[in-house]
Amino acid sequence: MSTVDSRRLVQKLWNYCDVLRDDGVSTIDYVEQLTFLLFLKMADERANREIRREQIVPDELAWQTLLDLDGKALEEQYQHILETLGHESGNLGTIFRKARNKIQDPAKLKRLIVDLIGKVEWSGTGVDVKGDAYEELLAKGAEDAKSGAGQYFTPRALTAAMVECMQPTPDDSITDPACGTGGFLLAAFDFIQQHHGSDLTPDQRRRLANGAITGTELVDGTARLAAMNMLLHGIGTPSGDSLITIGDALGREPDRRYSLVLANPPFGRSSSIRMIGEDGRSTREEREIERNDFWATTANKQLNFVQHIASLLEIDGRAAVVLPDNVLFEGGAGETIRRRLLKQYDLHTMLRLPTGIFYAGGVKANVLFFERKRAREEPWTQKLWVYDFRTNQHFTLKQNPLRREHLQDFVDCYLPGKDRAERVETERFRPFSYEELIARDKVNLDITWLKDASLEDADALLPPEVIAQEIVEDLESALREFAAIAEALGAAGAGGDAAPAQPASLD
Repeated sequence: MSTVDSRRLVQKLWNYCDVLRDDGVSTIDYVEQLTFLLFLKMADERANREIRREQIVPDELAWQTLLDLDGKALEEQYQHILETLGHESGNLGTIFRKARNKIQDPAKLKRLIVDLIGKVEWSGTGVDVKGDAYEELLAKGAEDAKSGAGQYFTPRALTAAMVECMQPTPDDSITDPACGTGGFLLAAFDFIQQHHGSDLTPDQRRRLANGAITGTELVDGTARLAAMNMLLHGIGTPSGDSLITIGDALGREPDRRYSLVLANPPFGRSSSIRMIGEDGRSTREEREIERNDFWATTANKQLNFVQHIASLLEIDGRAAVVLPDNVLFEGGAGETIRRRLLKQYDLHTMLRLPTGIFYAGGVKANVLFFERKRAREEPWTQKLWVYDFRTNQHFTLKQNPLRREHLQDFVDCYLPGKDRAERVETERFRPFSYEELIARDKVNLDITWLKDASLEDADALLPPEVIAQEIVEDLESALREFAAIAEALGAAGAGGDAAPAQPASLD
């Protein structure tokens, strides 16, 4: 199957989504159903190949049982397969965990099985072809704002640039603690294949496919997409252990350290628990994360991910993490975390991202690049290089999407694989010393120096909907700061002549 053929197949599969949408099947539900059926079809192909046959699914749950049935009997058998395999361990359990049939019309389910999936030899296609086809389906799913699927989708151009800067090697142990559909993990794997593929030893190949690259994902449906995505790219085996852990990465201290962490944690600000009252109403209570390996206790999910990722790294391990602006300037726990990160780690580079590149509208984010070091009295961060890719840069998801070439200047300035002492200052790329950073109010790392052309030229203004979203975010941030000050003043008043408390961030 050629790449052109794979694109035709993707389009054929995607067109059928329009048919199912009339029955209330969302785009992400559709991709999920494809995942179940693709796995069963590939398991059938492995069980019936001429050499090295592999029985992954019991005969009574196999693909052939779906081909033999119609109508109500087909519906019942499909649901039986999903429920039974969901209780298995390893990859089987991850992919089918809590699986449900969302296609209520048996005739449409039959067509999907026989005509769209059954006519393709999925195990016979190249790893790149079938993997790319699946990723394209995920990307199409992310474009559907109604499904919310885009919340875990990092722009491919940004993922590729971050991975190129980090230069993963065959000997790295790589993880993403909020892996979504596995985009960073696959990009790292592809980079290693492209740059070291011909030199990989058998041991390195086995290691890369079976444990060197892992992820954690909180949401069952997203975790199954990640597991299938990796499987289609040649990472892991259908009957082997799952390389995707389902659960809250923040819930406990890591039991393993890694040499490379790549991540774009979810954009939600607070960790919370959903509570159902006696009247049936649901509320959410903010949950502070307390861990012995954390520098500060907070309910701010982003700050907790910074601490978790710092804890995940082995000595000399490196990380590249997408984080929103609030991580750069919030007081209280935020200031404590920034001070510790600058002193105990080498926070050497920050990329300020433009708006309009994420499916979550109005997001202002940055990429932080840092390394873990051995303990010493002298701060490890000597110089933080900041690349401002936000000022006077405007992107949209449809009309002007971010492309890899837009980030080439940053990658060139980063000097991947070279001594950072060779870096050169440019208009957008500037270094700031540890002394300058630590002297800033609350160690605020929200650093800008370029002049915004929109302040002088009305034609350079952002679209109204983007401006409105930014105003909302600024107001919300201001309200949080006022609430924090009020809380601090209240605590100081209750304490009489006690020293004023430090303003706490409202996470």
